[in-house]
Formats: sequence, structure tokens, C-alpha cells
Amino acid sequence: MHILKLKYKNIYIYIFFVFFTCQNVDAQLTKIRGKVIDSETKEPIPFVNISFKGTTIGTITDFKGNYFIETRHPSDSINVSYMGYKKKSYKINKNVFQTINVNLETENINLQEVVVKPGENPAHKIFRKIITNKSVNNPAKIETYQYEVYNKMEIDINNIDEEFKKQKVFKHFQFVFDYVDTSVVTGKSYLPAFITETLSDYYYQKNPRKEKEIIKANNISGVENESISKYTGQMYLDVNIYDNYINIFGKGFVSPIAKFGLVYYKYYLVDSAYIDNKWCYQISFKPRRKQEPTFTGDFWVHDTTFAIKRTKIRIAKDANINFVNDFVADLEYTRVNNKVWFLTKQKLFVDFNISDQATGFFGRKTTTYKNIVIGKHLEENFFSNNANQETITLDGALDRDPQYWKKIRHEKLSCKEESIYKMVDSIKEVPVFKTFVDIVTTFVTGYYIKDNFEYGPYYTFYSFNPIEGNRFKLGGRTSNKFSTDLMLTGHLAYGVKDERLKYGLGFLYMFSKKPRISVGGSYQHDIEQLGKSQNAFLQDNILSSVLAREYNKKLTMVNEFKGFFEKEWFQGFSNKLIIVHRTIFPTEYVPFMHINNVNDTINYNTLVSSEITLNTRFAYNEKFISGEFLRTSLGTNYPILNFDFTAGLKNVFNSDYEYYKVHFSVEHQFPVNPFGRFRYLINAGKHFGKTPYTFLQLHEGNETYAFDDYAFNMMNYYEFVSDEYVSLYAEHHFDGFFFNHFPLLRKLKWREVIEGKALIGRLDDQNRAVIVFPETLNDLSKPYFEAGVGIENIFKIIRIDAMWRLSYLDKPDIPKFGIRAKLQVEF
Repeated sequence: MHILKLKYKNIYIYIFFVFFTCQNVDAQLTKIRGKVIDSETKEPIPFVNISFKGTTIGTITDFKGNYFIETRHPSDSINVSYMGYKKKSYKINKNVFQTINVNLETENINLQEVVVKPGENPAHKIFRKIITNKSVNNPAKIETYQYEVYNKMEIDINNIDEEFKKQKVFKHFQFVFDYVDTSVVTGKSYLPAFITETLSDYYYQKNPRKEKEIIKANNISGVENESISKYTGQMYLDVNIYDNYINIFGKGFVSPIAKFGLVYYKYYLVDSAYIDNKWCYQISFKPRRKQEPTFTGDFWVHDTTFAIKRTKIRIAKDANINFVNDFVADLEYTRVNNKVWFLTKQKLFVDFNISDQATGFFGRKTTTYKNIVIGKHLEENFFSNNANQETITLDGALDRDPQYWKKIRHEKLSCKEESIYKMVDSIKEVPVFKTFVDIVTTFVTGYYIKDNFEYGPYYTFYSFNPIEGNRFKLGGRTSNKFSTDLMLTGHLAYGVKDERLKYGLGFLYMFSKKPRISVGGSYQHDIEQLGKSQNAFLQDNILSSVLAREYNKKLTMVNEFKGFFEKEWFQGFSNKLIIVHRTIFPTEYVPFMHINNVNDTINYNTLVSSEITLNTRFAYNEKFISGEFLRTSLGTNYPILNFDFTAGLKNVFNSDYEYYKVHFSVEHQFPVNPFGRFRYLINAGKHFGKTPYTFLQLHEGNETYAFDDYAFNMMNYYEFVSDEYVSLYAEHHFDGFFFNHFPLLRKLKWREVIEGKALIGRLDDQNRAVIVFPETLNDLSKPYFEAGVGIENIFKIIRIDAMWRLSYLDKPDIPKFGIRAKLQVEF
């Protein structure tokens, strides 16, 4: 207890120091938000100019008269002006958040003559000039460029109110609320929780496309993880206003200067002024229709080149996107060498919340660019010969001292930003916070971490099935505290009905994490569902038991030894050598029998195989979030290719069969703006040799009410088998394209999806005769089809599909129509 008190005392001393030293720091932010209305009518006034006195920093009110503005530069007042109204100036308090609402009075202007002429909206004329010059001004046209880039990213917990502060979980670290601030964008209170800075040199070549980023310095609040540092760099976070569609969390939003922008936006010529000695027009815009993927905002365009000089875009309030209450992007462009317009500053702000009142978080990113060089060709061997994208983290990049950062930052940190580093490190040492983190980690990962071991997954501790009855399982793996290179796994399970003990052991060793080189192995004696997709719930997942359409009697006992060696040659391209030895045991429901030429029945006690497989995988530009051992793919906009060659080895560890298999798959998801996105998966394979059905292609069925992307949802297990096959899965997500035209559905933010799956295959007679097929198993005499329509985004997390089976309808005990459901979290 004495140590704990000392720890709290040190934290409070630090906060006391920060509080008083911050009072005289010029790097503080002055934040102002408010509303401008007509003093007589009380109606909001859009397009009002608001600026800090003595600076070029300004903004305009939106269509509801609201504004927000902030600066680090010293200023004692803001100026408010709009044609037809008297100008006003308001004194402000420096370095704090404040709300200033403005009442503008009309001004009498004596005009000798007013001539009104019909014609095109002047904003439309300027817009057409922008489109005409778009290909010239778009930085994406540049063949080669390089620059130094500074990234700063901050994560804040928002909606911090008194009720939030009084929660018991925060009882022992109330000190953190001394850091609560108010967002000038949303007016919500927030608590900084995470900050990271990165300084990089970035190089780009268009043809052939090559990118290289050298991270020179990376500073993360309490987290030393190179994988995180890679994703806070330049290569993965940017907005190009010149694209017709701007991708925000997988959704394509129409750019305000898209070539078809007049279809989606209304434009207004608001003002004109000099910006950096260049005369510019200011145009404001808003969506024509509700809930389309559009923005509100304004942009300043150069009067000669019609290039964008500055823009602020904000997603429309009613846009059909989940968990994002707000998104704001500020972009500034500069003309380099008086020839090419190039992005020099980008500020992104995102408000993530389940609802307006719930606690969520802000994400902020500021990026600045210096030392921009256009058109310089680099040496031939500068870029990697293998990878199109390459990220290099220099030695010591994670260990730069504070003095180094003070010299190299493009922008000085505010005092509160500087304090986040020590605040986050301090709070991590509070025991109650550690407990809170443990609970969240267990819920998300499925494992409870205790010193050198992780117990789990918790959702497999209990399940039930017709073979085992009630099944109890205890499993786990070693933690990162045990080793960051070696992970050991194991489990024990027991079925009350069959009274049999099941078990498994495994290991994974990482030789290298960049590039990824690993070796692993496992042995298990456990039940398994043959013909189940890789995406399905684990057989001992409690959800498999609860969501089963009927009792599954087709489970099989399997002894399996597996070993592998994986090498990633470069990001996106890897090989994996896999050795598998399997012994499959029959059951009363799935017996292994052979009928010979004289109709004698021969029962097999086991079926044994030994296989060696070489897998080749290519996924261009695929990105991952990596831990010490496992990693999660963030996907890619390009097709993912997989090729497997497998050899079955006879008489190796008592294996019974010699055969060869080839398998190829391609999976691709891509946007079809403005109609949503399309995904397809093609599988094709061929089997050579004489083998029983257990080692052929048992086509993936699904006997649960859960929707499975990688299985035939209207097909049962053990229904079809092939030694030569081609399958196609296809689905289109319309993302509300049709529903958005109906007021009620638009309000619900439901989204439409359609899907279809097809399969053709054949089976050689020699494979049909090896062992007797189960009663339900057949070859494919004709193509198999199923299709469905669905609604996703129900309560933001549920997808429900109505599925129809379109062929083999005369088979007994098969579903012809069904409802399938899925939990999915998507933006």
C-alpha cells in the first residue's frame, strides 16, 4: 500500500508541475465555436467570414450558421463580416476554448442602380474551369516526387461528463480528468489517451509504381511496437481532393470537385481574396439530396490555374456510415517551382461514436510536408526490386530523445500534447486500470492473460454435440511475457457422453517478423467436422452448438500431426511448406466400409494419409495489423491469389494412399461507386489418384443458422464430393443505394445485399469405389446453385439473409429456403 501511495504521489506532483508550467506556453490552442444569426429575424446566416485579427486564419459559417475556428498564433480578437451586414469584432481569451455567438445587424447600402441579368450560376462556371484543368493540377499525375513528412496522430476519449467521471472504475485515477479539453469541432469534452509522432522521408515513382518510406523517428505514448509505427506513417493515410471518390473507411464519398459534382452538390460563390499572394475564389457547397455519400464545406480556387488552394470538407450529417459521427479534412496546397500544385498540409478529424451521447473517441491526424522535390529520378536500385511498397524503420527511430524531437518537428506540440506521453505511461501503472485493460483484452481476444500464460478461448470452455454430449475444454497459450519469439499452445477436452479425453499441443517460432519467417507444428487428438469451411465457427465454439439447425451426427475423431515452414519474400508474397499426417476414425454414423468384387463388406478401422503441400500466396498491397506472433489482414484493393500443390505419400508413417492435388483461388473486393462494392471468390481444383472421399473435396456445407461467407449456406455437410471442381461465390453490397430513396428506410440506415453461389464438379468412378459413401453423400451430376437477398446494418451490427436453394431440390432432408444471420461490424 505504501508503494501505491508513493506512485500516486509522484503522478500528482507531475500533474501539478504540468498545470502551472502550461500557463505561460505560447504553443497552446485558442479554440472558438459558435453560431451567427440575423439580429432581427433570428435566422442563421451561412457563408459569414470569420477570421483571427492579424492572421490569415479564417473560416465561414455552414448552412446552419455554425462555425468553429482555432489557432496557435497569438490574437486578441476575431473579425466577423458578411455583405449586407455591419462588420463586427469580438475580444477573445487566448489559449482556451470559448463559445462566441454572433448577432449581425443589417446595413443600409445606397445603390444607384442594380442590374439583374439571367445566366449561369457563377460558381458553376468556376467549377467547370476546375474540371477542365483537373488533370493538370492533380498531384497524382506527377511521375516522381519526394519529401520529408511529419505525422502527428492523437486518440481522445470523448463525451466525458460528470457521470462518466463518477464511475467506480475511475475511482483511483481521477487525476486524468485534469486533462479534459473541449473540441472546437463538435463541442464535446474529451480526454487525450494516445499520441504518436512520425518523421519520414517518402519517395514515389509512378511508372513502374514504386513507393518507399524511411521512418527516421517515431514516438508513441507508452507503446513500442514497430507494426504500429508503420501504420502511423504517410503511406496509408491521405485524402486526394482531385479523386472523383474519396475513400473513407471503405465507403466511397463523392468529391466536391468530382467531374459529375453538379449532380450531387449545390455550389455558391461566396468570396474572393488573396491567399499567399494568389487571388482566389471561395466556393461553398452542400449536398443536393439527403443520406448520399457526400460532403459539406468550401474550397478556395486559384483564379488563373483553377487549382485548389485550400479546402475544408465535412461528411454530410445524415450520410449512411456507421460509428462515424463526424469527419473533417482540411487540405492546403502550394505551387512548387511555380509549376506544380502539391499538398503541403493535411488535418483530419474523426468522431467515432455508437451514438451522440455514448462515450466514444476522436481521432486526429496532422500531416505536414517539407523539402518537396518534383521530377528527380532516383538511382535504378533505390527501390526494392520485389516490393512495390517498402517501409524501412531506421535503427534508433523509436529511441529519439526529446531534444531531437524539438529540433525536427514541423509544428511545436502544445503543452497538453507534450503531457500526454507521461500521463499515459503513468496511468498504465495504476492497478485498477490494468484490471480494466485485462477485462477488455479478454473480451476482444478470447484469452485471459496471467503472467506467462493466456487461458482461452473462453467461448470453447463449454459446448455440446450428439457425439460427446456435454463437452468441457481447458486450453491456452504462452503469453508475450514468456517469449516474443516462441509461442506454445495446448488444450484438454472431455466429453461426458463418449467418456473420451481429447487433447492437443502446438508451437510457433518466429525467426523473423520483417520479413515474416516462421516454423510451427501441432498434434491433436480431437473430433472434427469434415467439409466445414475455414470461416465457420470452431466445432467447440458454444455458438456452433446454439446455432445448429439440427443435431450434427457427422463429427469424426481425427489424429493429426501438422508441421509448417513459412517465408514471406516481400510484403504480399509468401510461400508455406506444410506437412500433414492424418488418421481418421469411423463412427456409427459415418462408417468406413468397402464392398469388394464378390460383395463382401470390409470395415476399415482407420483411414491414414500423409501429405506435403506447397502454398503460394500473392496479395498486392495487402496491409496487416501485427502482434508478436499473429497478424490480422486489413485487406487490399487487389485480387488475393492462392495456389496449392499437394502430394499424398503412400507408406509414409503407415499412410495408405498416393495422390496429387492442385487448388487455385482468387478473392477480390472492390468499389463500384456509387453502387456500393462487389466481392467474388473463385475456387478451382483437381485431384489425381485413387483415394476415399475423406481426402477428396468435400464441398463446404453449413448446418447452422449463421451466415458463412465461405460455405454453401443451403448445403448440408457430407452432401457433395468431387475430385474436379470449380466454384463461384459472388455478392454485391449496395450500401443503401436503393433504400436511401425511401424516407423510413433511409432513417434506419439499412443496406441491401444480394448474393449467389454456384458449383460444378465431377467424380471419377475409381474414387467412388474406394469406400462406401454415406447415405447423404453424392457426386455432382449437374451444377449446384443457391442465391439470396439480405439486409445488413440492422442496429449497425446485424445482417439477415433470405436464402433459396435452386437445384437438387428433390433430395430428402435438405433446406429449400432458409434465413441466415450474421454479426458484422462495418463502417
